Amino acid sequence: MNQYEAVFIITPVLSEEQMKETVNKFEQFMLDKGCEIIHQENWGMRKLAYPIMKKSSGFYHVFEFKAEGQFIKEFEIQLKRDERIIRFLTVALDKHAIEYSKKRRELKNNKNNEEK
Repeated sequence: MNQYEAVFIITPVLSEEQMKETVNKFEQFMLDKGCEIIHQENWGMRKLAYPIMKKSSGFYHVFEFKAEGQFIKEFEIQLKRDERIIRFLTVALDKHAIEYSKKRRELKNNKNNEEK
């Protein structure tokens, strides 16, 4: 199994509930196909660097997961078919990116624990 990171942008015209429903749909799809979700993060509403489909902002969401290589094609087809997704990017993580991701999560957790 390889480790991947997928970032996708959901159209800003959805309500908070509809956005969460979209994320849950893809999370369930991944689990049904046997993926191991390592981490997911909601980055919230962000301004886009350039307009996409006449939208200047969108809801960003990130999944870090382990999956077989053939799953990525299926996953990206599902993202393309969903009209609520305006852009996505899936990358395979090498050992350095995996280590960096772990450190970033640990730092974020430590920072959140200190604030509490």
